[in-house]
Amino acid sequence: MKITNDIKYIGVNDHKVDLFEGQYVVPSGMAYNSYAIMDDKIAIMDTVDANFTHEWLDNIQNVLGARKPDYLIVQHMEPDHSANIMNFIKVYPDVKIVASAKAFVMMNNFFGTDFADKRIVVGEGDTLDLGKHKLTFVTAPMVHWPEVIVTYDSTDKVLFSADGFGKFGALDVEEDWACEARRYYIGIVGKYGAQVQALLKKAAGLDIQIICPLHGPVLSENLGYYLGLYDTWSSYRAEDEGIVIAYTSVYGNTKKAVNMLAERLKDNGATVVVHDLARCDMAEAVEDAFRYSKLVLATTTYNAEIFPFMRDFISHLTERNFSNRTVAFIENGSWAPMATKVMRSMLEKSKNLSYAENNVTILSALSADSEKQLYAMADELSREYLIRKESGNKNDMSALNNIGYGLYVITSNDGKKDNGLIVNTVNQVSGNPKRIAVTISKENYSHHVIKQSGIMNINCLTQEAPFFVFEKFGFLSGRNVNKFEECEPIRSDNGLVVLPRYINSYMSLKVEQYVDLDSHGMFICSITEARVVSDKETMSYAYYHAFVKPQPKLEGKKGYVCKICGYVHEGELTDDIVCPLCKHGASDFEEIK
Repeated sequence: MKITNDIKYIGVNDHKVDLFEGQYVVPSGMAYNSYAIMDDKIAIMDTVDANFTHEWLDNIQNVLGARKPDYLIVQHMEPDHSANIMNFIKVYPDVKIVASAKAFVMMNNFFGTDFADKRIVVGEGDTLDLGKHKLTFVTAPMVHWPEVIVTYDSTDKVLFSADGFGKFGALDVEEDWACEARRYYIGIVGKYGAQVQALLKKAAGLDIQIICPLHGPVLSENLGYYLGLYDTWSSYRAEDEGIVIAYTSVYGNTKKAVNMLAERLKDNGATVVVHDLARCDMAEAVEDAFRYSKLVLATTTYNAEIFPFMRDFISHLTERNFSNRTVAFIENGSWAPMATKVMRSMLEKSKNLSYAENNVTILSALSADSEKQLYAMADELSREYLIRKESGNKNDMSALNNIGYGLYVITSNDGKKDNGLIVNTVNQVSGNPKRIAVTISKENYSHHVIKQSGIMNINCLTQEAPFFVFEKFGFLSGRNVNKFEECEPIRSDNGLVVLPRYINSYMSLKVEQYVDLDSHGMFICSITEARVVSDKETMSYAYYHAFVKPQPKLEGKKGYVCKICGYVHEGELTDDIVCPLCKHGASDFEEIK
């Protein structure tokens, strides 16, 4: 397979493997990828699994012809990629081995030699010149072993990404990339989100046109999609709105409760995925728990503990840093229910979990009381999904109670695309008739759009809103960027976007009056639609600064820091300064002391 004019694929497909790494079911097999870079000097990128020695060596010979390789670059020492190092050296004894220092230590562990006479040790930023192609090495420790490096070819703009961006499945099988890549990532790399985030930041500085992973297909189109998914997965954010119910049931009573809950949730408009942990592929259940925004754990009390499959499932979650989700519990016990207490204690090591107020206790079988608890849980978990339904109270003026000195996303539409911006100046200014005042800087594109259209939506952000929401809607201009390009929008009756997550209510407004305030404009509005979708706390300005906004590293720096986004201006502060990130003026800067 030809990747570019000079880069050839020399990997293999494995349809004999049934369990990858001894635990992951791979019905579509696996690909062990290897590549040859043909130049004045020839570099082979990684080897393959021990079961495919001769097939791989044949592939090399077919591509190289009479030429000999000069370098073997070892990015990762897991045996499915390194097992044939010794066999390669036997065939090509003059080759040099390029790897990290830790990789050579591992070679000594695996093969009894660290190839002292052949080794070239590389680290962060080191280069290798092949002639036309110049390779730069980037360290990627714990993605997902400590010795890992990735390699960037600046000539063809190719990133050889080691295990990053890999997936289950052989290359001769057509299947959706995201599903098997997600299961692969969460199962194998999921624990190391911080390290993946660090690598993504390094990759952001490179002009990458092609990604060549060690498993799965070569990626050459729509790279933003794959990078975006990796950013979501490695930051432990929910990829999709939905509710996963993971359960065990001994005699069917817990299963009956789960089925009743699932039907109620679906009726309320929620996406629901159900896993019977005793029978499902555990890796699929773990994948879905990380994919969706909410999780219900339902199990029986068992030996004053919980059923083993549930304990195993929660252990898989916590060891992969399960976080940033809403969790609810259903417990069953005939005389001393303990399951909720045990499950919650197991989740104590997880960060940023929100627990449902309504949990369910079943004493052997469903009763009128436990069914009531079940319906209360369903309604709590699916409250925001009612946004998507035509039915429901669209005149719920209790939404006004969520207005404070908070932070809001104001959505609008310029006739071609949706837009949104962060504001902290929303106030109720009259009670009869009810009027809302929204003040927006004239420099914001949204001011121009709303003045023309006369309508807007207020989305009341909750304390769960992560910093990327503020980056997207606070630091970018809707004139230049489509802020909803990768979203499937939910719309209110006025046709404007409602945020699907991180809000507790929204209101659709019609502009009734405009007040010119020099630098800003105040829109006095009537309410055409109002919905409460969650009882989560509203994000206040103070909460944002204390817990959401990243704290800038100011040690050793002199100058001024933007109080809104943390940008550091090193130099004198003039009245006309504008923050290049969030566009706030000099009044929002404070001196570094």
